[in-house]
Amino acid sequence: MNTHALARSAYGNPSTVQKSPRSAEYEVISRVTARLRSALRDRTTDFPGLVAALNDNRRLWVALATDIATPGNALPVPLRASILSLAQFTLRQTEIMLAEKNAQGDVLVEINLAILRGLSGKEAVT
Repeated sequence: MNTHALARSAYGNPSTVQKSPRSAEYEVISRVTARLRSALRDRTTDFPGLVAALNDNRRLWVALATDIATPGNALPVPLRASILSLAQFTLRQTEIMLAEKNAQGDVLVEINLAILRGLSGKEAVT
């Protein structure tokens, strides 16, 4: 393998287009949501998997809340307030789910899907 091929394999293709911050957010939220949806479906046989998925979702929402709270965030104030309210609800619901094994978690998936719809600009995300 020559040095050009080694560099390409190590650093990737330089002509590859980088993702926009919006598409990167979409990808992360989509991945967390898929994992949460799967964990909710398998919760009776894999409660530790549900705990891990809930923790990932919690970390996502803490990151979103932290981001919208930064002074340089360009989102409109009403949207930032709405996202913060969703973050607070999500964190409370997560605590309920961790305390009560039978608590419903579908609302967490629905909230994430609503955020994905907003990021994509599409009507429906499944």
